[in-house]
Amino acid sequence: MAFLEEVIGYKFKNGKLLEEALTHKSHAAERGSPADNERLEFLGDSVLGLVVSCYLFRTHPTEDEGFLSKAKSAIVSRANLARWAAALGLGNHLFLGAGEHQSGGKGRQSILANAIEAVLGAVYLDGGLAPVEAIIAPWLAAQAPEDMDADYKSGLQEQIQKRYKHPPDYELMEEQGPEHDKRFTVRVYLGKKTLGLGTGKTKKEAHQEAAKNALEYLRTHGADGR
Repeated sequence: MAFLEEVIGYKFKNGKLLEEALTHKSHAAERGSPADNERLEFLGDSVLGLVVSCYLFRTHPTEDEGFLSKAKSAIVSRANLARWAAALGLGNHLFLGAGEHQSGGKGRQSILANAIEAVLGAVYLDGGLAPVEAIIAPWLAAQAPEDMDADYKSGLQEQIQKRYKHPPDYELMEEQGPEHDKRFTVRVYLGKKTLGLGTGKTKKEAHQEAAKNALEYLRTHGADGR
């Protein structure tokens, strides 16, 4: 863990916090321990959101709320957080259960994204907001939120694959407008059930919008509609 502290640039006063942040629930379950990183992930998500919101507010003084919200969503998306965690080599420091480890858990997008949030939550508890801002600052400086797309499609595929063992399907429902100003409507579905619809100027945009709406639907209803 000392190497990870060097990588993120923060030395913990309470090393147990970092250990907990790196402990996946599969590892805790195998050892009958109640301490995993889900509570720290919950805290870290909020701390990360605050730091990113403040950063965007300061660095884009002329942009409206819509731009700021879209940029924040892109920066804190699961796919983007997982890329950051992978760049830090975080997966090599995680405590995973045997099955999760054998199935490639240290490289799984959801696990990496959750772990980086848990680490930030642990840093906040250990040292306050300033060291969290110091850790995040170089990463934020390298972002170009106005050019970055939140990868909702990858997030949806991972969630569906994990829960139902096969990916969702996409269908082009409608294509309107002249060649220079097309609008596409796409449906994402699982079996016979529609999970979300999306529109966009390109098929890629429509796919991402459909996936985003599907993720929101799953969050509130689940794929069975309940």
